Order: sequence, then structure tokens, then C-alpha cells
Amino acid sequence: MECYMYRRIQESVEKCNMMKEFDVFGEQKEKSFTDSVYPTEIVMMHLLETQQKIKENEELIPEAFKLFLKVCLWGNKCDLSISGGEDNAQTSSPLEQLDKLEPNILINDSDEVLNHLRSRKCERIDIVLDNAGFELISDLCFAEFLLSAGLCSTIYLHAKAFPWFVSDVTKKDFDWTLQMLGQINHIAVSSFAQLWKERLNNNTWILQVDDFWTLPYDYSQMETYAPDLYQSLQKSDMIFFKGDLNYRKLLGDLKWPFTSSFETCLRGFYPAPLCVLRTSKSDVLVGLPEGRDEEVMAQDKDWLVNGNWGVINACLKTK
Repeated sequence: MECYMYRRIQESVEKCNMMKEFDVFGEQKEKSFTDSVYPTEIVMMHLLETQQKIKENEELIPEAFKLFLKVCLWGNKCDLSISGGEDNAQTSSPLEQLDKLEPNILINDSDEVLNHLRSRKCERIDIVLDNAGFELISDLCFAEFLLSAGLCSTIYLHAKAFPWFVSDVTKKDFDWTLQMLGQINHIAVSSFAQLWKERLNNNTWILQVDDFWTLPYDYSQMETYAPDLYQSLQKSDMIFFKGDLNYRKLLGDLKWPFTSSFETCLRGFYPAPLCVLRTSKSDVLVGLPEGRDEEVMAQDKDWLVNGNWGVINACLKTK
């Protein structure tokens, strides 16, 4: 039903010749970005400092990997479709919040993911993007870290074909974000903005758009309805899926028991090793130990839907 609603909104826009390129959610997404400049500066400065440190000491890579992975996870809290389009920007330092939020990570496979990446010579990592604004910034910082730490040589970034679920990233949002970053008077922000444009030009970053991401199908149907996309993802060494909708589509948006195996719930979808970074904003959740849902419910009755609880959940079986 939700997918149908957003496609009807887009259909209405495209029927008007003067509005074909208009993004009905554009103003909200741009405000979300401008309201998040302060945390953007903090994260990018930390990334710049981290790059310098790991050049001198590669033993710092595991700790830094986990930090940027968690920044990437909690960036997913900034979702305009969940807040009804109301301002939901990141305005405080995300780094200061990480320790406080650590107990709220219900499943944390970060060690397994890092071991997977370091145990092989990874060439390609894919990130299926979710929201514009600060979440996109956190995703790009994570992508930059992966490259600078030597964990891969190419990053594929996947955006939506048109405005979707209010705040999802389109190519227009992506390009606008890089343009705005370049105008911020901050040494780390402006330097990364320039570097990321160069990465797009030299194909160490590749931005791709596929209609499948805005179709109603769940991901177990990708091989049937988008075989080219599925075959492309099969070339990846690791796919990171961001956000609640991607998580729901991975699991068919079905009401699985909380203790169900993540691998089982993928129902055969496995183009490559994958990891989902998702803060919970719906009642679809799997992979919990017996009784964990009751423990969390006792602390927070809205834990499934308020975005305050997250998972770093991986499926790393040998293909």
C-alpha cells in the first residue's frame, strides 16, 4: 500500500509537463541537510583525523570501522517518512551519542562483517542507500572509510529513481548534497566534497539508479523482475542495505517470529554476502534470542517503531 501511494504521487507529478522534474519532498530533504551541518562537520573532521591515524597505525582500523558503521546505523534515525515529514534532522554530535546507544543495538554482527572484509581481497562493496540528509552524509563517510582503510577498491551506491518514502535519496539529492558540501566553509567538509566528486569521475565511486528499488516487489523477487540488477549485485563482495524499508523488503514484510533466522527469512535472496543497518520503525524484526523482545518491551513499549533500537545484521554464508 505504501509503495502504491508514493507511485501515485509521482504519477500525479509526471502528468503535469511543468512539474516533471519537481520533487514534492525536496524542500523537506534540503532542510534536513541544512539543519544537520554541525554534526556533518564533526563526523567529517573525525573521518579526516582517522584517515591520518590509520596511515600511521593500521591496528586502529577495527575500532574505526566499528565507529563509522555505528554512525551509519544511527544516521538511519533521521527518516522523514516516519516523522510524517516533520523536521527529524540530526542536530547534536553523533559521536557523543554512540556509547549511550550501544545497548540499543539488538544484533551486532560488526566483528563478523569486518572479519569477512579483511579475510579476502575485496574489490567491490555496494551500499543500497536510504535517506537523504545526515544519513546520506554518514553513508558517504562510511564509504570513504572503506576505501581509505583498503577494505575495497570500488564503492557502488544505489539511489532511487524518483522521490520515494519522503526522504529517500535520488540522484538529484545526491548531486545537490555534494554541491552543498562544497559550499561549507570547513576544511574537512570542503576537502571531502571535492574528493568525492573526483571519486565519481574516476569510478572509485559509482552511483547507480534502478527502477526495481521503487517497485512493489520484495527482494526475493529481484532475480525474476530485475535480473540485470541481481547479476550486478552478484559481483559484489559485500552489500550493505540501509534502513527500515530495505529491511522489510529483504524479509518480504512478513510477520516473522522474532527468533526466526535472518538467513531463513531472506527466502533465497543472496546475490552476495550482505549486511543490513537498520533502526526499527516497523514491527518486522528477526534474529533475536528467546525472550529478548520481552526484555526490551519492558524498557520501551514503542521499541519496534520509534527508531531508538537498531540492528547490524549480516548473512555471510559461502555462495
